[in-house]
Amino acid sequence: MHTRRSSRSLRTGGILLTAALLVSACSASASTGPSTSATAAAEVTLAALPEATPAALAPYYGQTARWRSCGVPGFQCATLKAPLDYAKPGAGDVRLAVSRKKATGPGKRLGSLFVNPGGPGGSAVGYLQAYAGIGYPAAVRARYDMVAVDPRGVARSEPVECLDGRKMDTYTQTDTTPDDARETTQLVDAYKEFAEACGAHSPGLLRHVSTVETARDMDIVRAVLGDRKLNYVGASYGTFLGATYAGLFPGRVGRLVLDGAMDPSLPARRMNLDQTAGFETAFQSFAKDCVQQPDCPLGGKGTPTAEVGRHLRAVFRKLDAHPIPTGDADGRRLGEALATTGVIAAMYDESSWAQLREALTSAMKDKDGAGLLMLSDSYYERDAGGRYSNLMPANAAVNCLDLPPAYGSPEEVERALPSFEKASPVFGEGLAWASLSCAYWPVRATGEPHRIEARGAAPIVVVGTTRDPATPYRWARALAAQLASARLLTYEGDGHTAYGRGSTCIDSAIDTYLLRGTPPTEGKRCS
Repeated sequence: MHTRRSSRSLRTGGILLTAALLVSACSASASTGPSTSATAAAEVTLAALPEATPAALAPYYGQTARWRSCGVPGFQCATLKAPLDYAKPGAGDVRLAVSRKKATGPGKRLGSLFVNPGGPGGSAVGYLQAYAGIGYPAAVRARYDMVAVDPRGVARSEPVECLDGRKMDTYTQTDTTPDDARETTQLVDAYKEFAEACGAHSPGLLRHVSTVETARDMDIVRAVLGDRKLNYVGASYGTFLGATYAGLFPGRVGRLVLDGAMDPSLPARRMNLDQTAGFETAFQSFAKDCVQQPDCPLGGKGTPTAEVGRHLRAVFRKLDAHPIPTGDADGRRLGEALATTGVIAAMYDESSWAQLREALTSAMKDKDGAGLLMLSDSYYERDAGGRYSNLMPANAAVNCLDLPPAYGSPEEVERALPSFEKASPVFGEGLAWASLSCAYWPVRATGEPHRIEARGAAPIVVVGTTRDPATPYRWARALAAQLASARLLTYEGDGHTAYGRGSTCIDSAIDTYLLRGTPPTEGKRCS
């Protein structure tokens, strides 16, 4: 999926499932589109764990955090341990990176507030230190210790590793809209090479980076910090993590905000198709705005949205046939794959639309791909030195473990293409092929779609944005309907996630909940 940060972002969310090449996937079948069994919501409900801590886990729950300086003023860091395999606690540990910023006062301290920006694969520690710990409302930071844990396999917590920078450059440029059998083989080979590299570098860890395991890790950290209940703000994939925690430990739920919600009951095929439609919705908003601007390169006032989309697809086709220079030190040219990722990156936040118009203008009129390449690099977290964060490896590792693959072969993708292209004429073909990536993963999925009800939990706030590209609004409604104690808070607007993005109505409702424990009124809507 797509849940990401960049210029839009350390404030929004992570990359979720689709990311040009690295989309999570689900299981096969169907002749012209997804079958009912492959798209229907699950009826299985996540079961709560026993309230008593198992004796084998007592040493983990009884750890002491030894705080040290992080090198970032105001923040402390510590390393804690969790069992690599919760079914075999004595078979090895995984190290978890934890960071916090102590409550600044005044006012009574409310405990710890955990934050997670999404992904999967986004660094919670990086998000805390770069944004949440200094950018959350002062009243919230005054009352809570702001806390982050990098999930297992992510960033500072024993990161999953796959391809080096040079090979990642090749991978991200692989054509995801194959025109013939040769290009299809090249795409499949790229997926296989990526998967094999992950298996070679992180063979043991790959089996134990599921969302359920990460949620259990959070409970250990909660206990070590001395909090009776977990207070938490999760964005995008972070909503799945937070909801999973609530399902496993409903009696330990404090104040949970799930912003840009995912629906855990969906199989990956349905999830990918829904998200494809979400990006089309976001593109239509961009297109309507673009033609009102004097610098729109895709049309002028009165140009229909469908025609704007056709113009953009024509740009992609030209770049597929003839990549253009970017001025990149490593000689990368802008082809269709990187250009598409750059456009998708800008769909996360409407504040990036002006940057996208400028980048498209440079590519179309000046044959200069630098602007779109910059957007693409921000999406993939590639720095100027050609180094990538572990966002994309971790994203694939978690997604491919949490759900069975969407499609098992190129033939199945080809049969599903019409449904994806109907969902998004602009992005559908590429996102359909991206749904194949988990088919070649070296580890079988351990998770399945499931409902989360978390019966007995305190009130949980679920936030949905009506034109969210990466986590469609219907997912927020679905999660709110599943959670027994949920209140749905709706933002009628564009962009990915809602808290801290400019809506006083949204921010006030969430701040009131975090500070007073009072959830929004049922059916509250903001703009």
